Amino acid sequence: MANIKSSKKAIKVIAKKTKANHDYKARVKNTIKECEKAIAAKDVAAATEAVKKVQKNIDKAVSKGVVKKNTADREKSRLNKKVKEMK
Repeated sequence: MANIKSSKKAIKVIAKKTKANHDYKARVKNTIKECEKAIAAKDVAAATEAVKKVQKNIDKAVSKGVVKKNTADREKSRLNKKVKEMK
């Protein structure tokens, strides 16, 4: 355990940021799974809505620095491609 006051505060801040980052990642992964389910069920309307949600969540994660931009673009591109192939 840290003895210096600033180190103690840093530990608290790191824990808080780690939790926030985990929440962003989990939100992205869950919306991607939701979208994949809609695609597997061949539900075009639900898949289209899910892709919009995924894009929003991925963009937010990128802006927070949780996900790299190229990774985000690749994920969005793959999901869009799958939805377009359904139509």
